[in-house]
Amino acid sequence: MRIRTSAAAVVTVAGALALTAAGPANATEYASAVKIKGIQYDAPGRDSNNCTTGNTKAEYLTLKNYSRTATVNLKGYKVKDATGNTFTFPANHYLEPGDYVKLRGGRGPDSDRNNVVYRQNCNFMWNNDKDTIYVIKSSGSRADAHAYTKSANDADGNGYINYHG
Repeated sequence: MRIRTSAAAVVTVAGALALTAAGPANATEYASAVKIKGIQYDAPGRDSNNCTTGNTKAEYLTLKNYSRTATVNLKGYKVKDATGNTFTFPANHYLEPGDYVKLRGGRGPDSDRNNVVYRQNCNFMWNNDKDTIYVIKSSGSRADAHAYTKSANDADGNGYINYHG
C-alpha cells in the first residue's frame, strides 16, 4: 500500500513538473542573454513623425543583458517588426551584465553613458494596435521575440508593455 501511494505521488509530481516546464503553448524562450525588457509601442500624445516637432523619440524598445557574467556587443544585432521594418545596430554598443539600452525612434546622439541608441529615422516602427518584435543576434539566430496586441497586453492603456522585468 505504501509503495503505491509513493508511486502515485511521484507520478503526480512528475506530471506537474512536466506541465510547469512546458509552459504555455505559445511561449517561446530563446537561449540569449539579451532580451526585450519592455516596449513603449505607442508614444504618448498625438502621433507625429515630424523630425523636428514629432514624438517618435518617445517610442522606444528596451533591451537588457540578463547575463550575470557576460558582456554583449550589440553591433550587428537587428530589431525588426512583423512587416520587416528593421534597425541594425551599426556600431559597437556594449551591454555589461544587467545593463540595458533604449532603442529610440527619431534622431539623436547615441550614448553608452545614457544607455540610448537612436534609429536616426523619424518614422514610427511599432504599430499602435498590434505587432511582433524580433531581436536577431549578429550571428543570425533569434535572441527574443514577442507579439502584442493593445487589447490583450496593455491593460492600463498607457502604450507600454513590460516583458522580462
